[in-house]
Amino acid sequence: MKNNDSSILYEVHNGLYVNLTNRCPCACVFCLRNTTDRVGRSDSLWLDAEPTAEDVERLFAERDISKYEEIVFCGFGEPTERLDALLEIAAFLKAHYDKPIRLNTNGLGDLVNGRPIAPLLAGKVDVVSISLNTPSEARYMKEVRPCFGAGSYGALLRFAEECTKCVPKVVLTTVATTLTKEEEEACALIARSMGAMYRIRPFE
Repeated sequence: MKNNDSSILYEVHNGLYVNLTNRCPCACVFCLRNTTDRVGRSDSLWLDAEPTAEDVERLFAERDISKYEEIVFCGFGEPTERLDALLEIAAFLKAHYDKPIRLNTNGLGDLVNGRPIAPLLAGKVDVVSISLNTPSEARYMKEVRPCFGAGSYGALLRFAEECTKCVPKVVLTTVATTLTKEEEEACALIARSMGAMYRIRPFE
């Protein structure tokens, strides 16, 4: 493994984040990757090679996990691009540490993996945070630019709704300053309609 360890596990506020991949099916106009190569207390989050589940588990074993409030799958790529590794690592974490596990995702994991994945998260992930980003498909296609094209927004909404049946907490998010107040209210309504929470995350 060529990566610096803090390219794989890195700290943001009181959480420990897991960077599994740089692959992503989206090209969001506001993506952090457009303006920086690091987040929080990390080295470059651009990976020389994707870490194996064993690599990540070894790094966890070398850390004092007690000082973190949560563990988050989130990096410079879409974590569900590495679904098998994500699930294996999450199971390892549940077996060894008493910490809530959050998945930050663009919500297109069903399209990435060619099957519904929400049921696979049950018992392994406590919170799923999904980047809704916009209240309409037309705006979504313009701002998020998913490689799957038409139907991506609908797939995101279906995934989010399925997650509410499988995961204790689901949060739909948008980025501050990118939407009007009316658009944010429309996003909040979408979240409430499926039993999810809504959060406006800071523009960074």
